[in-house]
Amino acid sequence: MNSKETKKQLRKRLTEERKNLSKLDWINKSKNICETLEKYPLFQQSKTILAYLSIRQEPDLTSLFSTEHNWGFPRCVKKSLSWHSWQPQDPLIPGKYGILEPSAEAPILTPDTVDLILVPAVACDYNGYRLGYGGGFYDRLLNSPQWSSIPTVGIIFEFALLPHLPCEPWDQKLQAICTENKIISICT
Repeated sequence: MNSKETKKQLRKRLTEERKNLSKLDWINKSKNICETLEKYPLFQQSKTILAYLSIRQEPDLTSLFSTEHNWGFPRCVKKSLSWHSWQPQDPLIPGKYGILEPSAEAPILTPDTVDLILVPAVACDYNGYRLGYGGGFYDRLLNSPQWSSIPTVGIIFEFALLPHLPCEPWDQKLQAICTENKIISICT
């Protein structure tokens, strides 16, 4: 990373690099991320996990959704995320930004029922900071007192793991980062 690169420039460069992955590379790297997560003790011990549905060639976590966990996915509601329970037989519908979401009638998940949050990112750094798409949805979630104590794992491809990202006062550290090659635990 060029030390003068802004968040906007980093976002553009890294999403372009991700977009340029061949379909086979994207599938294989996503599969390796899922296999790495399945071996992670925190993942294994968790009952209810919040995740995301891949867009813009983000790591695809679909193979995890058949595991014996309870899954939750977000719905965009105004400027926040509302988390809803989801099972493989449940429908998903395009939401506000074209991202698939559980239906509004799906049961809402509250922080006291969640054990782990798998957080999408454009990039992460070795300090546990993440670069998102700039909408602030996850920043607001991770800064809210009721959600802030739940363990978080940033999900990225290895090329998006950087030594350092520009940070803002509201940026929250993740507890771990998972790539296709490893999981890094962050000391907070």
